[in-house]
Order: sequence, then C-alpha cells, then structure tokens
Amino acid sequence: MSNKNFGFGTQIRKSPYFDATVKWGATGFSVYNHMYIPRDFGSPEQNFWNLIEKSILCDVAVERQVEITGPDAYKFTQLLTPRDLSKLSVGQCKYVLIVNNDGGILNDPVLLRLAENHFWLSLADSDVLLWAQGVAVNSGLDVKISEPDVSPLQLQGPTSQEIMVKLFGEDIRDLKYYWLREYELDGIPLIVSRTGWSSELGYEIYLRDGSRGNELYEKIMEAGKEHGLQPGHTSSIRRIEGGMLSYHADADIHTNPFELGFDRLVNLDTDINFIGKEALRKIKQEGIKRKQVGLIIDCDPLSGPNTTFWPIEKDDKKIGKVTSAVYSPRLKKNIALAMIEVNHSELGNKLDIKTHEGKYSATIVEKPFYDPKKKIASS
Repeated sequence: MSNKNFGFGTQIRKSPYFDATVKWGATGFSVYNHMYIPRDFGSPEQNFWNLIEKSILCDVAVERQVEITGPDAYKFTQLLTPRDLSKLSVGQCKYVLIVNNDGGILNDPVLLRLAENHFWLSLADSDVLLWAQGVAVNSGLDVKISEPDVSPLQLQGPTSQEIMVKLFGEDIRDLKYYWLREYELDGIPLIVSRTGWSSELGYEIYLRDGSRGNELYEKIMEAGKEHGLQPGHTSSIRRIEGGMLSYHADADIHTNPFELGFDRLVNLDTDINFIGKEALRKIKQEGIKRKQVGLIIDCDPLSGPNTTFWPIEKDDKKIGKVTSAVYSPRLKKNIALAMIEVNHSELGNKLDIKTHEGKYSATIVEKPFYDPKKKIASS
C-alpha cells in the first residue's frame, strides 16, 4: 500500500491509485474499510452507460485482503464461513458469507484460493482482519492471519476482455468465471480473477506491489483507449439492477443468510465445522421473520440512490425498510431492494414507501431486475 501501514486502524489511507484517479477526473471520495474510494467521475448515469456499453476502470483497493496461511489454513478458512469449501480448487474463487456465532452476517467477501494453504478474503466494508485474528487466537489451529500488500482494480464492461487480451495475451480468454491466475505486466506482480462487483463481464486485477499503483492504472487506461475505456466508479445503478448486496445497506450483523435467500451459501447437512452453525440451524428450523424483496417504486425518476432507509408500510403499519433504491435509465423504472416482514413478501403485493419527498406506491417484483441468470458476467 502507498503508506506501508498494513494494519486495520483508524487512519484513513489513500490507495496506490489515488494520484492516477485524481488525474483522470475523480472529484469526490468516500471512506470504505478505512480508505478513500473514488465515487465521483461526473454523472453517475454516464458512468452506468460507460460500464454497460464499453468498459470502466475502478479503483477498489478498499477491498482489503485478509490473508490466511499456514498448515491449518484450509480448516481455519472453513471455520469462518458456512459455505462448504471442500470442492474449492487451487486457482478458484467463491462468493462466501462470514457469520458470527448468532448467524449474523459480518461480511460477504470473495474468497480466493491461491495455493493449498494460501487464501485471500477480498472484503466488503467491515474489519474481518480483526475478527479472523481473534478467532485464530483460541482456535488451536496453526495459521497466520495478516493483510498483504494487495490492492485490487476492477476492469468491467463488454470490452474488458479485449483490453485484457491486449495487456496479457490471448490465453486470458480461457480464464473461467470465478477463477484466477498469476501474471506479471512489465514486471508488476498481479493476480487476475474473472470476478467483479458489476454484474457485467469483467476482471479484478490484484496488484501485489503498492509502489506501482499509478503505473499500473496508466498502463490499463492506455491499453483501453481504443476500446472506449473510461475511468469510473462502482455503479449503484448496475449493482442494484443485478441484485448485488452492499454491506451495511442490504445486509449487516443483524441480517442472516436465509433472509437474503442465500440458502445455497449455508451447508448445514454436512459435517463441516463453522462458526454460527447451531444458530443458523435454529433459524432455519424456526423460519425467517423477514425477507429481502425487489421493488418497483411508482414515482418520478429518483435523483440518486437513497441515503437513508425508507420506511415501508402496509395499511399504515410499518413492515420493513428500503435498503437500496435508484432510478435505472435502461429499465426506465425506480428499482429497490428492501427487507420486509415475510408475511407481506409475496410477488405483486402493493406497499407504501415513505421517502423524504413524500409517500409513494411500490410493487414487489422478481429480483435481480436485469439478467437474472447472470449470463452477461459468466459468459
């Protein structure tokens, strides 16, 4: 990293790409995982069109890595997640949940297996390094938990593969969805995975030498010039269209996997050992009281994503909250993810949403709102 301070703490840090993103037009930043992330390259709607029509390059160094190594690294990594990792191959990635002893979600990272006993958790916004180190202390397992000098970029969009071919050669076309490879680009050490937070075709490029961040950013922008590459930021519009979660908004420590429909990420019927297993078994047996749903909100186009949770009412009684909402210029609809009481969650149900601009009607619909089979990202 740029300041060589790899511990999680209160200091807000710049990414290795900070200067490059400012040069390329970033004017606004927010804080995520104790780091600055560029959030403003102009119009969010134009950023969305850049993503779905060509490609964008996003500085996501804030997706900090928790590195797990040592003789018991596999057993320890399995302890952290309810998803069965027994078929996770070296070179493969999986979307996983990290839960606490009550079954509450602490994070929803992408897990990368670099070697037999070498794993990275590529984090959403919470201090999982501290959680993992605390779990390790009393686990009785021989593991080392640390944060490596690793900083991801996301290259996402329909022309991203052609840009990657220009950078790394034709064999990059063979990299399968949710798999990774090790590369060097002009001596810059990298891990490349076919993953991303966009629901589009795309790649994550994990820089393993923070001193070369701006150099790497410039090389990718140069390679992408002929393919319409633009600097950008993760698109709230596209991620909500794709039903992708934003931790702290759509999920938190008080949310369990079953409320989100993530039953496939919880393996209770095997002998694997993981934190929260008994709690999740009890939650499943008793049944959930809340459920995440998709909504179409009937009002004029929203001017931007919601910045607070909007109350949801049925017959003047509060039954839930809107967690993420935005106007989709492609669908020409206001779309939202919401958490509501399960007995009001049937498709087609009409609800009332209380926003800062007034009360509006909404209808429960299927989610994701666009490309529900994820064919774009996985093809």
